[in-house]
Amino acid sequence: MRVVIAEDAALMREGLIRLLEDRGHQVPAAVADGDALLAAVAEHRPDVAVVDIRMPPTHTDEGLRAALELRRRHPGTGVLVFSQYIETRYAAQLLAGGAAGVGYLLKDRVADVAEFIDALGRVAAGGTALDPEVVGQLLRAGRHTQGLATLTRREREVLALMAEGRSNAGIAAALVVSGGAVEKHVASIFGKLGLPPSEGDNRRVLAVLRYLAR
Repeated sequence: MRVVIAEDAALMREGLIRLLEDRGHQVPAAVADGDALLAAVAEHRPDVAVVDIRMPPTHTDEGLRAALELRRRHPGTGVLVFSQYIETRYAAQLLAGGAAGVGYLLKDRVADVAEFIDALGRVAAGGTALDPEVVGQLLRAGRHTQGLATLTRREREVLALMAEGRSNAGIAAALVVSGGAVEKHVASIFGKLGLPPSEGDNRRVLAVLRYLAR
């Protein structure tokens, strides 16, 4: 993969560079603010950008706003937000309208390097990678959306796992149920949310996320 990094903390930035390069990936640019991120992506056309939320000058939401602008200018570039914070409003905007190739992971909750690299690869390939806590906050933020209130507890669990990017087999393993049971839950979820099922697992996840982000 070709990866551009936007992270203002020098130690974290250098650590990400070393981590990726040691595994054979290219890092043509590693920058410390949103404007430099947009310039680097325009110049290097990476497969994916890793973006922190809080960067100069105000250290509030510059990274997410830059990520939104990156998605507008370069819709084919994956964006993995990698932060200590959850910004639900901007996360919903990031996921809305053609959200293929989007991830949002919390730094403190990534268990190991392999997990991070796997998530980055999914995003670069046009998939999704969302931390369960991010999914939970999106679900809570959208709890009044028509259809969500009709989901059972188990269907909400399945929906959250779908949004994390899990396949039916992965959901079945996580919930210790059969594949057939997962298929029934997925069909029920789409029926209640008024979303047509899709043969593509990624398109299915993105459809649900777009609905939640409305």
